[in-house]
Amino acid sequence: MKTLPLALLASMAACVLTFAAQAAPPENTQEAPDTVILSDTLHYDDLNKTSTFTGNVVMTRGAMTLRSDKLVAHEDAQGNQQAVATADKGHVVTIRQENPEKFETLIATGLRAEYDGQAGSITVIGQATITRQICGEPFDNIRGARIVYHEKSGTYEAFGGQDSAASGGRVRSLAQPQSRIDQAIAKCRAGRS
Repeated sequence: MKTLPLALLASMAACVLTFAAQAAPPENTQEAPDTVILSDTLHYDDLNKTSTFTGNVVMTRGAMTLRSDKLVAHEDAQGNQQAVATADKGHVVTIRQENPEKFETLIATGLRAEYDGQAGSITVIGQATITRQICGEPFDNIRGARIVYHEKSGTYEAFGGQDSAASGGRVRSLAQPQSRIDQAIAKCRAGRS
């Protein structure tokens, strides 16, 4: 498994935004969790293979939750999936992935989140942030105008710009030493036993 916190985010976001029909898992693997989407409205266009969820959208899949004001998912003729989650003015899209075994929670926020199944990329756009929490306390984070994770190569890019979550339109990245993270996990584990 990739060691970057974004690797976990990417796998989470891929699960989040590719809720459309998927192939059945092989017999020897664990079955994928159900996807539950709550919204005020749903419009499904069978001809164009597009689902549009609007109004306080909450999508849950396993330990992952996506919250947005609108979620539009589409599958093309080749089976490639794309999805866009957007927020109304004054709100943000939030993707939250919990990993209880590591006492870890990843939280991605932005004005928009896009998934491109063919390219294998997840992009958080506009006031983009990704934060890793250990036992509820923030540790690592990235801030920018746009953060892109490339699933196939396991790499990510962060871009500054006018709509950056970091001051001065720049990219800001904070990474804590692994020893500090290990100490926080040990402390959390001891407190819960």
